Order: sequence, then structure tokens, then C-alpha cells
Amino acid sequence: MKKKVLGRGLEALIPEDKPVLSLSNEVDIDRIVPNPKQPRLKLDEARLEELAASIKENGVLQPVLVRPMADGYQLVAGERRLAAAQRAGLLKIPVQVRDIPDDRLLEYAMIENLQRDDLNPMEEAQAYQQFMDETGITQEQAAARLKKERSTIANSLRLLKLPPAVRVLVADRKLSPGHARALLASNASPSEMSKIAAMIIEKDWSVREAEKWAKHKEKPTRLLRVQDPNEAAATDRLRLALGTKVELHAKSGGKGEIRIHYYSQEELMRLYTILVEKANPTESSHAILEGKIKG
Repeated sequence: MKKKVLGRGLEALIPEDKPVLSLSNEVDIDRIVPNPKQPRLKLDEARLEELAASIKENGVLQPVLVRPMADGYQLVAGERRLAAAQRAGLLKIPVQVRDIPDDRLLEYAMIENLQRDDLNPMEEAQAYQQFMDETGITQEQAAARLKKERSTIANSLRLLKLPPAVRVLVADRKLSPGHARALLASNASPSEMSKIAAMIIEKDWSVREAEKWAKHKEKPTRLLRVQDPNEAAATDRLRLALGTKVELHAKSGGKGEIRIHYYSQEELMRLYTILVEKANPTESSHAILEGKIKG
């Protein structure tokens, strides 16, 4: 059964026994220290500038979430709003203060970012992995805690297997997670994945096109049969005697076939003469062969 989509904000996921210590108070920005477990690795400069411009005109419409510390507050969620407020020149920012324990800090930061779709795909994957590592829980348990489908978390975690160069493309949203998973489904080497990733971007492949490439790539390459030395010697002697390409294919039980290549009607006549007329000198090989070709 599909889990209910998030839509009520952090309040829907914060236990009721964790009381709100204060609502919408304004505090000095310089009294707020960063969240060391913030899952976002970088801020999008263009979006940050847009938010800063909006804050200059309208102020911060939604408080950031903080928890009390000895000398001030620690940011729990709202890193982008805090950074934009600083860029807009604000000295104070509205906050919601909650008493959040250390072991829930990452979880709250993740919920905030996942709800707002603020994380790029690689940040999301790393956040899931960090959350599971720190809490020692399974994918199923993480899905229940974060109100996500288990398959969503599993597919996200697969992205961590990408080579570094491809991770950068996914983080910059130049390559979609669907394209990246198609690359992972192939048996390509890291260097080949990087080349194909660049080709996907250059040629604007759809995910379906990338999956078709991966399906073709994952088929095992047929190993070339090593020819027996005696077969190789016989092939060379036939080639020299006939003056054309010859292939000798041995099969089980002493059976096999010889393939003789010709590239024109004149060459066919020559080969026929060598093979038939010398063995049966009374036959008119040219006449017989010409009759077969014309007939």
C-alpha cells in the first residue's frame, strides 16, 4: 500500500511529546550556528539569489527550525532561508524553537529538505545512507521513519555506485537518476560509463534510449574460439593454394565445413577450375558452371 504523501510540513512528523518552546520569535542571525548533519552539500546560487530578493521585499514568511544551545541556537532545518536572509542583509530571522535530541537531528533535517525537494539526487542518496549508518536501521525502517516508499530509497542508494565523474553530472542535474540507473544496469566500466553519460547529454537521449543501450551492453560478449594449430595450418595452405579467403570450421564428431570466398564471377570460374576441372579433366567446367549460373 502506498504511503501517504507528505504535505503537512514538519509538524506532522514531530512527536507531540516534543513541545514547541517558542513560535515565530525573531532572533539574531549571528546567534544561530549551522547544523553539522545538514544533508545538503551545496546551495544553488541562482535559487539562493531569487530567495534573497524575495526576502528583501517580503521578509522570511516561514520560520526556520532551531533547537536551543548553551550560547544560542543550532539550525535544524531552513538552511537555504537562513543563507538567503543573511544575503538579504537581515540581522534577525523568525524561528521556531524545538527541543530536538542529537539522534533525531539528521532525520528532521532530511524531512525538511525532502519535503521541499531541496536536495539534488546525489545529496538525497548520501543523506539516506548517512541516516541508515548513524541509526543502524534497514531500508524498510528508514522508509517508515521518513514516510517514503522502500523502493524510492533503494533506487536512490544505487546512485552511490556511480563513478565520481557521473555523480557530478547527476548532482548538477545534467543527468537524471533514470539515465544514471540505466548506466548502472550495464556491465560498462567506470570510464565507459563516463563517456556514455557525456553522449547521453550531448545527444539528449531519453531514459528509454539509455535503457536500450544498457540492455545491449549487458549481454555477455561471445568469446572467440581459439583455433586448433592443425586447423590453422590447413586453413593457411588452402588459402595459399586457392588464392582467396578460406575458413575452416571444425565441429564435434570429426565433422566440419570449409568456406571459400569469391568476389566476382571471374573468380568463381577460376576457383571452380581449380577444384573441379583438375579432378575431372574430361569435364568442361566452364560450360557446366556457366549453365548453372545462367540457369
